[in-house]
Amino acid sequence: MPDSMKGACIFAQSGGPTAVINASAYGVIKTALRSPEITRVYGAANGIVGVINDRLYDMGLEDPRELALLPHTPSSELGSCRYKLKDAGEADADYVKILETFRRRGVRYFFYNGGNDSMDTCAKISRYLAAAGYECRVLGIPKTIDNDLCGTDHSPGYGSAAKYIATSVAEICKDNGVYDTGGVAIVETMGRHAGWLAGSAALARLAGAGPDLIYLPEAAFDMESFIGDVKAVCGEKKKCLVAVSEGIRCAGGGFVSESGVSSSDGFMHVQLGGIAGTLADAVRQRLGVKVRGIELSLLQRCAAHLASKRDMDEAFAAGEYAVRAATAGENGKMVALRRAPGEHYRCEYAAEPLGIAANNEKSVPREWINAAGNDVTREFIDYALPLIQGEPERPTESGLPRFARLKKLPPG
Repeated sequence: MPDSMKGACIFAQSGGPTAVINASAYGVIKTALRSPEITRVYGAANGIVGVINDRLYDMGLEDPRELALLPHTPSSELGSCRYKLKDAGEADADYVKILETFRRRGVRYFFYNGGNDSMDTCAKISRYLAAAGYECRVLGIPKTIDNDLCGTDHSPGYGSAAKYIATSVAEICKDNGVYDTGGVAIVETMGRHAGWLAGSAALARLAGAGPDLIYLPEAAFDMESFIGDVKAVCGEKKKCLVAVSEGIRCAGGGFVSESGVSSSDGFMHVQLGGIAGTLADAVRQRLGVKVRGIELSLLQRCAAHLASKRDMDEAFAAGEYAVRAATAGENGKMVALRRAPGEHYRCEYAAEPLGIAANNEKSVPREWINAAGNDVTREFIDYALPLIQGEPERPTESGLPRFARLKKLPPG
């Protein structure tokens, strides 16, 4: 067991937010403030950029009652970033500034809450600090609605996004069937390379109002087959509801929505969108039916009013575990969620090497998609269903959600 190490900690958030990312923040902050090994708790403004520029908040100066509202507050309350650190051997200016911040503030613990690229950032910082001879324990805390992070059974944030998608698709299904003239609705979910979000639309069927067709990036998309699928459903029931991932690809590997590409993010990932409109136009032209393209967009990741309690609780526990693991001596690791064996769902936590997740992506198993590539199987339902369970008690004020109101004061 490593010797106990005293020092300050920094917590930061990175990448796209989720409905429960601040539950992880609260897990870290609450646990760190009570930890005898941690002398001061800082939050970085806008992720690693705040660390580089020494833009920190003293979380010990916050009202505990406001901190307790963080789990019910969507988005990244400390601010996020999409900033890719170059390899230290290529350019070390950012690393030098990070180390300066750590030394100036007496930081011996660093917690970074993010997805694939954020785990890569953690790994690079951990290696650099070790090479510089500066003792600091670095832990990554997973989050992503895309659920494509390797090394963990699922990622905090996914369960709430899945619950929002399933609920919204069920409601759209009810609306899409009110007229006897029929019609087609195409609902687009996020998911650049992995179809976990689109697949979650199948959960709506448990409410008796689900999609007829589901298309994921893991199965090659063919426009002629798609038109035929929609035509067959409409011929049977006069209406059709489709859930589709923004990242569906043709057999050749190109994105179906490439014509709708808008930009690239800071990690050089193509920013997709507009596939619902593209497919709606194709259905309208080929079948001559009334059709709507519906893009859920940011609502998937900020709908705290439909957050899964289990997701919220696990997000908090991941942050709490990170602090306990770091003070116990873990370093260069990512918190991983494990589905315990047994008939009833139970989540366990472990520390895995950061390299297992950095720059890797977890896809939906092909066997969880039907042979036709237009639906998911029961295995997918069994995987996703436990993650959307429970309703948190949501604090309100004037009939609206009561979010945390942090002072965000700089260190004295």
